[in-house]
Amino acid sequence: MAETFTLYKLIVLYMLDRVDFPLTTSQISEFILDKGYTTYFRLQSALAELTDSGLLKIELTHNRTLYNLTEEGAATINYFRNKISPEIRQEIDNFINEKKYDLKEEVSVKSDYYLNTNHEYEVKCQILENGSHLIDMTLTVPTQTEAEAIVNNWNRKNQEIYALLLSQLL
Repeated sequence: MAETFTLYKLIVLYMLDRVDFPLTTSQISEFILDKGYTTYFRLQSALAELTDSGLLKIELTHNRTLYNLTEEGAATINYFRNKISPEIRQEIDNFINEKKYDLKEEVSVKSDYYLNTNHEYEVKCQILENGSHLIDMTLTVPTQTEAEAIVNNWNRKNQEIYALLLSQLL
């Protein structure tokens, strides 16, 4: 049982090692759960242990969790890569290759909000490309409802908004 739980953790590390961007909980889950490797709750335990042990770092927003591989995590998967069968590594590689654009696009758009010292909500909206900011915008609104609406609309309409801004500014 412990050996299979270790395999789940190695699969997560291998997935993150194969991309140059963070993955969300749902993206990791999509592969592991769709392939039937484990249950959602066992996967959550594996992610928590990897984070607690310093092999993953997380970035939390109001609407998702992003996982990044740490240097220790990269060293660990490089050392234990052969503990994952070639078939499973190939399944992961195929998943990443087939969905890489969609996976990367999903995590390149970020938005979050927080309550500032003036008791207003600041909403941070970003689009990242290759680690650089295409846009990094902060808006201040009076209510949490408005902040949540901006976050949701940014996630759905960021390309349109970005194009509109560029057309108006250039």
